[in-house]
Amino acid sequence: MSLDPQLLDILVCPEDKGALVYVESEGVLLNERLCRTYPVRDDIPVMLIDEASQISHDEVQRLLAIAAG
Repeated sequence: MSLDPQLLDILVCPEDKGALVYVESEGVLLNERLCRTYPVRDDIPVMLIDEASQISHDEVQRLLAIAAG
């Protein structure tokens, strides 16, 4: 099951309040500006800064490519 599109339209990063990219196959929401991902567990986005993972610029590009299809 994927996240509801209406939910995705309103979700923003809790730190910079910017848009996020959902990478369903990886189970994460991506903030490409801060190089950070937020986990999606059991179809529930975990939007806590302490739960986010810092990732490299290369990983951001990889995830963006996956999200683009």
